[in-house]
Amino acid sequence: MSGADNQPPGLELLHEGAAAYERGDINEALRIFEHAVNSTTGGVRTSALINAANMYDELGDHEGAATRYRAALGDIPGDAVEKRASALINYSQALQHLGALDDAHDALEQARTLLADADELGVLRVSCLLSLTAVATHRAEWSRAIDIATESLNAALRFAPELAGYPLMNLAGTYFETGRRDLGVDFARQALTAFTEAGNHNALADTQQNLAQIFMRLDRLDEAEELVEASQLYYERTGLAHRAGIGWKIRGFLAERRGDLDRAQEWYRRSLDHFQASGAVLDEAALRCRLATIEFAYGRVGAGQQLLDAAFLIYAERGLGSECAKLDYWHAVLLEMVIDDLAEPAPELAVLGRALSVQAAIAIDAVRYTLPSGSRREQWHREVAEPAMRLAFRFAHLCQDGLLLADLIETRCAGTTLDIGRAQPGERPQFPLDTPGPPAVTELSGPLQLGAALAQVAASAGLPVAPPPRLAVEPGARIALADYIEAAEHRYGGRFREQRVIPV
Repeated sequence: MSGADNQPPGLELLHEGAAAYERGDINEALRIFEHAVNSTTGGVRTSALINAANMYDELGDHEGAATRYRAALGDIPGDAVEKRASALINYSQALQHLGALDDAHDALEQARTLLADADELGVLRVSCLLSLTAVATHRAEWSRAIDIATESLNAALRFAPELAGYPLMNLAGTYFETGRRDLGVDFARQALTAFTEAGNHNALADTQQNLAQIFMRLDRLDEAEELVEASQLYYERTGLAHRAGIGWKIRGFLAERRGDLDRAQEWYRRSLDHFQASGAVLDEAALRCRLATIEFAYGRVGAGQQLLDAAFLIYAERGLGSECAKLDYWHAVLLEMVIDDLAEPAPELAVLGRALSVQAAIAIDAVRYTLPSGSRREQWHREVAEPAMRLAFRFAHLCQDGLLLADLIETRCAGTTLDIGRAQPGERPQFPLDTPGPPAVTELSGPLQLGAALAQVAASAGLPVAPPPRLAVEPGARIALADYIEAAEHRYGGRFREQRVIPV
């Protein structure tokens, strides 16, 4: 919580609000801080604005939080490094919930610059790095997320060991997403142990929810359910709408996995209500994808496509091409499911599936060339790109598109070229299961040195490779998949082929 700049008038209100927050009464804390905003001036009012913004963000009113952070930043002098950096970091978190990732990144870079030479503000530096990790995770920039999370763990060990649980959970999420799932679970358990021993109920609930998502994706449904139910009790009691929405989404997915579609839809709708109320648009988009899956399962294709279109628009407006490619792949998967269930499916379903699946497969296959480790590239190809390419083949066959089949075969047979000079990998798309978010800051008394050592080992990189070249096929040196490549690069905003052309 922010202080009062040693100005006595109104200082007692800040203390009262902080006490209410500490005992878990967030609404009362907000009431007190808003009273301080309206009844004080100077540094006390600025601190009250920041604290009120924190409360709005925790309660899920992210737009209200962002508005108050902006007001506070307008009043903070440039030489007040600690207060300004703290406000920028918190402001970025509200912006992330609203999907304004570029603005969030800019705010964090401002804070990072302010803190570059301020070793005495090491705690804030750790917080800034944690938020930068979250932005990279939202953008699916996994290599950058791992680098920053590792840096934040090292900074925590140096400046603020009580914050080390945060980077441990971030590392759990990023390693899990990049295929090293055992390592991800190990980091998550370290974080869970740390938060439990610290007795911080908010951090414990966040970590239980994050670990539940990991177990859900490992198909360990009973373990996931036990964790999410425990955390949900806390969120509902304290009125934390955004995290409660995530909990309902997890419970809905568990019901879906167990075949109870009616219950899943009910809980997804409850989750959507929470996200819409809090303005968490990226979570809303992912939730619409899950609801669309239920609609397709019931044969309500039109309703499902409306949900997918709304989610796609959210991602596209924010430049999240990797999420758009993921969603197109999932859309094609759902279309295939409908086609397989119908005796005489409408031809336009196969035509749409062909366009979506091929464009998505091109973008998804190109991701493996951005991963710095050969083993990670192989795993990505086996677990993600290969299923996407098989789906493209399936729709080409359904449409009896011989030219597309030939191009897909040529593309599959093309080799890979090493690009030793390429240093920074790019983005990696995800699939429609949710990724763990960072837990709350708290104290840690776990095996910090072991966690740091594991992070250093896991962050080791191999040789990145270049995107594949364009393939010229006979007759006429026609570029294989040319129209689909152009469409994918336009639709997702990426570069999935080199300009270099080789004959096949």
